Amino acid sequence: MAQSLELLLIQFLMPDNDARRQAEEQIKRLAKDPQVIPALVHHLRTAKTPNVRQLSAVLLRKKITGHWAKLSPQMRQLVKSSLVESITVEHSPPVRRASANVVSIIAKYAVPAGEWPDLLPFLFQCSQSAQEDHREVALILFSSLTETIGNTFQPYFADLQSLLLKCLQDETSTRVRVAALKAVGSFLEFTHDGAEVVKFREFIPSILNVSRQCLANGEEDVATIAFEIFDELIESPAPLLGESVKSIVQFSLEVCSSQNLESNTRHQAIQIISWLAKYKSNSLKKHKLVIPILQVMCPLLAETTDGDEDDDLAADRAAAEVIDTMATNLPKHVFPPVFEFSSLSFQSLNPKYREASVTALGVVSEGCFELMKHKLEHILHIVLGALKDPEHMVRGAASFAVGQFAEHLQPEIVAHYESVLPCILNALDDASDEVKEKSYYALAAFCENMGEEILPYLDPLMGRLLGALQNSPRNLQETCMSAIGSVAAAAEQAFIPYAERVLELMKIFMVLTNDEDLCSRARATELVGIVAMAVGRTRMEPILPPFIEAAISGFGLEFSELREYTHGFFSNVAEILDEGFVQYLPHVVPLAFSSCNLDDGSAVDIDESDGDDSVNGFGGVSSDEDAHDERRIRNISIRTGVLDEKAAATQAIGLFALHTKSSYAPYLEESLRILVRHSGYFHEDVRLQAAISLKHILTAAQEVFQGHNDGSLKVKEVLDTVMNIFMKTMTEDGDKEVVAQACMNVADIIKDCEYMLVEPYMPRLLESTLVLLREQSACQQMESDSEIDDDDAEHDEILMDAVSDLLPAFAKSMGSNFGPNFSKLFEPLMKFARASRPPQDRTMVVACLAEVAQEMGAPIAGYVDTVMPLVLKEMASSEATNRRNAAFCVGELCKNGGEPTLKYYADILRVLYPLFGESEPDDAVRDNAAGAVARMIMVHPEAIPLNQVLPVFLKVLPLKEDHEESLAVYTCVCNLVLASNPQILSLVPELVNICAHVVVSPAETPEVKAQVGIAFSHLISLYGHQMQPILSNLPPAHANALAAFAPKN
Repeated sequence: MAQSLELLLIQFLMPDNDARRQAEEQIKRLAKDPQVIPALVHHLRTAKTPNVRQLSAVLLRKKITGHWAKLSPQMRQLVKSSLVESITVEHSPPVRRASANVVSIIAKYAVPAGEWPDLLPFLFQCSQSAQEDHREVALILFSSLTETIGNTFQPYFADLQSLLLKCLQDETSTRVRVAALKAVGSFLEFTHDGAEVVKFREFIPSILNVSRQCLANGEEDVATIAFEIFDELIESPAPLLGESVKSIVQFSLEVCSSQNLESNTRHQAIQIISWLAKYKSNSLKKHKLVIPILQVMCPLLAETTDGDEDDDLAADRAAAEVIDTMATNLPKHVFPPVFEFSSLSFQSLNPKYREASVTALGVVSEGCFELMKHKLEHILHIVLGALKDPEHMVRGAASFAVGQFAEHLQPEIVAHYESVLPCILNALDDASDEVKEKSYYALAAFCENMGEEILPYLDPLMGRLLGALQNSPRNLQETCMSAIGSVAAAAEQAFIPYAERVLELMKIFMVLTNDEDLCSRARATELVGIVAMAVGRTRMEPILPPFIEAAISGFGLEFSELREYTHGFFSNVAEILDEGFVQYLPHVVPLAFSSCNLDDGSAVDIDESDGDDSVNGFGGVSSDEDAHDERRIRNISIRTGVLDEKAAATQAIGLFALHTKSSYAPYLEESLRILVRHSGYFHEDVRLQAAISLKHILTAAQEVFQGHNDGSLKVKEVLDTVMNIFMKTMTEDGDKEVVAQACMNVADIIKDCEYMLVEPYMPRLLESTLVLLREQSACQQMESDSEIDDDDAEHDEILMDAVSDLLPAFAKSMGSNFGPNFSKLFEPLMKFARASRPPQDRTMVVACLAEVAQEMGAPIAGYVDTVMPLVLKEMASSEATNRRNAAFCVGELCKNGGEPTLKYYADILRVLYPLFGESEPDDAVRDNAAGAVARMIMVHPEAIPLNQVLPVFLKVLPLKEDHEESLAVYTCVCNLVLASNPQILSLVPELVNICAHVVVSPAETPEVKAQVGIAFSHLISLYGHQMQPILSNLPPAHANALAAFAPKN
């Protein structure tokens, strides 16, 4: 065989295609015989040309797995020794590397079986050889062997690390340093033990040196291995980077600033900064790297992209992602330098810098919203100015920024509608389609959060939008439909005059079937649902059938986005029709189920290249190894259309159940099965919708099984399933929004159910709440590279507000029995009230304490001395929300805290006093201050100087905004009147005026009005005709309303 095989190998290397094909066929036939192995080994060692030797090694690698077990021990030994010889004696680098690849395949089987004990000693010996070639090939083998027999290296790990570090610092050979760099990358990928990974920290300076040399030599592909290594180090939870984070950032910034480098290389460098911002943000802060990073990233936003460059690799787009990530994780540190960059670049003569100035503000608005709200005037001056820029790219970026502000700077941005809306309206007429499209997006986002403020603009807006809808290209029509949807949602009933015209136009879009029109059809379907919500059931129900028919028929068009929007449309229709939607359930529920049961469409790209199959294109001989080797998965991509469709269908199931109640019975079991599955789905969007829908399914189950013989048992089963999922989610889910939703659901269930039903879950719920308050749940795992500094902690609005709502729910359910459990939660909660924490954290704690005191009652007395100093301080906060919650809290503490509160009365009245004066700009704060005083008077009137307090107290009545305080405030006033308290009877004109306002107010409840009416009757019975002058000064409507409460005689 050896002779015939040699001729075939030579023939295969000929340029003649026919000759090559014939040789390939013959080689395939011969390769089935185990004797091909010794023949190939012979040619590997003896063939005269390197190409034939390399080809022999490639074929060996492909066929060795299938034949290895059939070879005699002597033949196996010959193969191993020949390969070792080839590696040490061979002069051709490609042949050495090809031989090394065969070694790594054989090692996979021979080393674990104890058949190659001298392999590792041989490699260690090679790696310390005086010959550069030996050192290089040993490192190449170490790299490839980690994939096949990595576990075998475990006992030699320390020696290997020392060896790799030494080779990284090899002063005589660039090739050895590069091979060492690749080996480090392989080892890191294989190593999962935190303690072992930490040892790679000391490699970082050497890795950076080798990478810099590679870049200088034009070997960018090798230099980027450093970024793969840093990627591994950054994502590890172990504290790996330490001081080295500075040099990694410096190197990455050098690379991403170098326009002469490949876009892929620069993108990888930017990506490292992005990962650091995401996973090690505190390290960036600690080492003062935020400003240096932004000084590079912000100007990158102004970099011009070549037309043929892949958008995803463009430096400006990647830089925007970094700035966005940093803004989310380090808002306090990011906003000042970005704001400075924007303020300066806005005035630049270079339009790319003017574009960058507004892009930067748009990008940081989500993360830095709290800080931007305080500079909104200046920011809008920049962005609205840019909307009038002569360059369309600047105007487009400004429209994008306005849209971002509209999404993230709520509600403050809406207060500027008088300056913002006219600018957006002008931009809708822009000459550039790109600017128009972004302006529709800005309009849609801005109007979404407006209410009646939109009414003066409704006519010009709808005139413009309806015109554009009929005369624009498809992409503009789609954004135009989004804008109309936002206008309809804001205008509500005022949209009725435009609804008919919009719906007629939507009928045209909802029957389009060409592939290129299906996005428009999806938007139209969504818009009909939004218009239906705005104008209401009475007008929509009679005209809905053709739209529902069109929506159902669209399902057959196999377009995921259309199906997603159709589920949203059905959800909206269910919401407005309630029980009227029951007739559609048999048609729409199966559609939601089919979307939920879709295959995820995960596409996995597998990297099979080894480098040496490219020898003259030799790929025709299949590899035995392919059948056995676990190939490395390089990239997992998800068809996001399917994911969004699943999320929409999951949401729809919950809303159908919620609105059709007991009629949903036939679908309950399958719905629950799907939602249980989706609660553990890989993507958080689907898990979030599953959490929301599980709560709705529980509500429906309570309706479905009401009155059944075993109804309570069935409800208990559903409750058990739902609660177990929520409790697991609280501590184990990695997404904060999903965990927050689970917490909100649990709080609602506890408040709605009898204590007996939820009692079995209480121990685990309390334990989960404790884990969340201690910030030890899966979604709160912080980086370990540096301690979190309290001074720089950000308020976790999504999660912690939901967690803090659990405590009042427990208190409401358990009453005073919550006391012993509250004692365990109190200290972890109070951590958020430290002076160094953000004001939102402190007010979250104060609001939580107020509601716990309200529901738990007397046991709060044990906490008064700890809590009162915090609450008194918070009443002087610069934030209105903090003052409001503190005033509410102090009232509840005094009402429920008993004797321990008395010693604080003087201090409380002193700090409350400014909240009643002209200097307090917020009505809700004043209302809560009145509520606090009312509660203090009701529990300890003897401790209040009523002659001084009552005139100030009555002066702020009636309540203006927070009518939840009405019962406490007016009960206090009425009690004093009915007791004929002399201090309050000296203020009869004020009392009559207050009574008149309360009885005509649409915001007050009948209970409060009746109570005030009784007090007024008491005043009439006391003063009779003396009241006439006071009553005659009232507006007629007020006087008439009061007259209804006066005694008939």
